[in-house]
Amino acid sequence: MSQDELLTSVQGGLGVLTLNRPKAVNALSYNVIGLIDQALTEFEHNDDVHAVLVRGSGDRGLCAGGDVVSIHDNAIKNDLAAAVPFFRDEYTLNNRIYNYPKPYIAIMNGLVLGGGVGISSPGSHRVATDSTKLGMPEVGIGFSPDVGGSYFLANAPQNVGNYMALTATHVSGADAVYVGMADVRVPDARIEALIERLESVTAPEQVDEILAEFHEPGESALENESTWIDEAFGAATVEEILTAVEVVAAQGNEVAQKALKVLQRHSPTGLKVTLEAVRRAQDMQFAEVLAQDLRTTMHAMEGVDLAEGIRAQIIDKDRNPQWDPARLIDVTDAAVQAFFGPVDGIEDLTV
Repeated sequence: MSQDELLTSVQGGLGVLTLNRPKAVNALSYNVIGLIDQALTEFEHNDDVHAVLVRGSGDRGLCAGGDVVSIHDNAIKNDLAAAVPFFRDEYTLNNRIYNYPKPYIAIMNGLVLGGGVGISSPGSHRVATDSTKLGMPEVGIGFSPDVGGSYFLANAPQNVGNYMALTATHVSGADAVYVGMADVRVPDARIEALIERLESVTAPEQVDEILAEFHEPGESALENESTWIDEAFGAATVEEILTAVEVVAAQGNEVAQKALKVLQRHSPTGLKVTLEAVRRAQDMQFAEVLAQDLRTTMHAMEGVDLAEGIRAQIIDKDRNPQWDPARLIDVTDAAVQAFFGPVDGIEDLTV
């Protein structure tokens, strides 16, 4: 494994992981996933390391997600055997972070999308900033949230998780704290001072004390919109949600108007699978959600919308995906439920 994509150091009592692919906004390659796991093992068994911190190099963000170009190649060929090691190892890493025995501190500045959420929100201490743009954008490429994201979305207040999942919107640091995907909000200008203070930790409770000291709450735009979001996105089906959003948009609400446009643009199959995934996650533990994610991801790899979504949004960039089916009414409940069944030839994830 090339070490260049992940820099590691011990600074005082802090083990620091720096994702080092700044030109790709530190997108997760298969190599990086292995390197993070390896570094976590080393830090776990190093008695001089009292807490672990993950951050991204450059100033564009912690991590913009997974390496979707390689995913596209596998999806085009329906090559599940080639695709599954990446996702299996990624989800296993997400679960390891969730259960890590030492404080795991994520600096969630800039873009924190998809796989970036998977290496931050499951951690014990999540630090959003004033530049944070957090989101689960999968439905925009004909997919559904993975990396355990549905677990956090399902537990967000007032159906805001359904809103985030179905619209793929990017939310602020204050929003991330409101929905429970971050714990504190620290201005970017104070992050280096925060890290310097964290280098002195010798006990887990000191991390909580230091983060509380640096926390500067911000106004959550999502919380301000939560009354209509709760009602609209609490509807039973995607069709009913769309109708409810249309009503609010017609009243002049700009957030609803933006939501309506993206809902009408996203993959009908992706929308319905996403809503079902978040609903199911309400009654699941984190590891169970990850097992569900492997099933839905592999079924998406077998279908046509994921490959088409990546082509339209990232490869050709024509922003004109041809979804199949193209209408919500043509996506049957049986088709949606099939995404949650076993995948032929692929063992379920057990963590």
